[in-house]
Amino acid sequence: MRKVLVCGAAFAATCVSAVAVPVGAQANTPTPTPPASVPSAPAGETGPPGGPETGTPGTGSPSASSTTAPENGPAAADGEPDGTVTAHAVMVTPRLPRFRTYAYGKASAQKIDAYWRKAGPRATPRPAVLLLHGGYWLGGDKAGGWKYFARRLTEEGFVVLSANYRLAPRAQWPAQRDDALSALDFIKKNARLWNVDPDRVAVLGSSAGGHLATQLGALGTGTRQVRGVIALSPPNNPFLAFKDGAVPGAGPREQRLRQAVVDLVHCRPGTAAAAACWTVLDDASTVTHVSAGDAPMLLMHATGDFVPVAQSTGLASALRGAGVQATVKTVKGDFHAAEMLEDENTYPTIVAWLKKHLKQAPK
Repeated sequence: MRKVLVCGAAFAATCVSAVAVPVGAQANTPTPTPPASVPSAPAGETGPPGGPETGTPGTGSPSASSTTAPENGPAAADGEPDGTVTAHAVMVTPRLPRFRTYAYGKASAQKIDAYWRKAGPRATPRPAVLLLHGGYWLGGDKAGGWKYFARRLTEEGFVVLSANYRLAPRAQWPAQRDDALSALDFIKKNARLWNVDPDRVAVLGSSAGGHLATQLGALGTGTRQVRGVIALSPPNNPFLAFKDGAVPGAGPREQRLRQAVVDLVHCRPGTAAAAACWTVLDDASTVTHVSAGDAPMLLMHATGDFVPVAQSTGLASALRGAGVQATVKTVKGDFHAAEMLEDENTYPTIVAWLKKHLKQAPK
């Protein structure tokens, strides 16, 4: 029996939705890893709220340290201090999918969570979605509130894999992109573990993770990496974000993003090291990688987003000029990244786009 909950505004996002390692670096046999402590994301960069999930021992090929979540599980309502419930949204609790954590590299941050549903012996391989979290490239975590969103996508027929990556300032660009590429390579090489079709993988990123997602879709011939990209509030042009953080009236989050760019590329434009800095900044700007054959993209911003839609309109124009499909959508409100899932149309838009671009090609 499916459970239905009424939840409050603080949980509305989940209600409507719910590294330098060379590419391919991985263990010969992927082994689930025990859960680690979850670092908190910087203010303004968190995903939908959520907590750790537990399960019963798995029975698949990975070792006994892996877990398989029960098919049905409880969920908590978001109540007021006096115990009453404010009815802002209705959430249908999806069945818990199977869940395991793997290491796709040797660094402590190079971990990936897999969410999938058991397939029959003759089941058709399923499309997959790689999730990349936000956090100014400085923080955040693969489990930072995206669990419900991942669970709900598995009910739509997708396998979901949510990856961590090495963070700035300790890890300098392009370590973050290298890790995203390595996580993607890990998924494709081990696709049979989760009954994934390695030719039908899309990437969905939030904020800084959205920037990494567009990089995967444009680097080289993007469609060789992914079939499609969805990016929520992506700062696709870090130098533009650096400039926006210095304009009169820039708010705390714009100023923080400006400093995050400096921490990401380990240099400050306009200083004595400007020449080398421009080389790194150009590489970190997704538009410099656009070419024919890149992956189609859905780029979403809110009208009051501190990462403005201008971060995506230039990229979309370049993609269209190269013959690549690019759609820019705006959501009315002051939302940022995963907060856009509070809009009732965001989740259906994401699912419809994924199904369109990850549908199986006719034989």
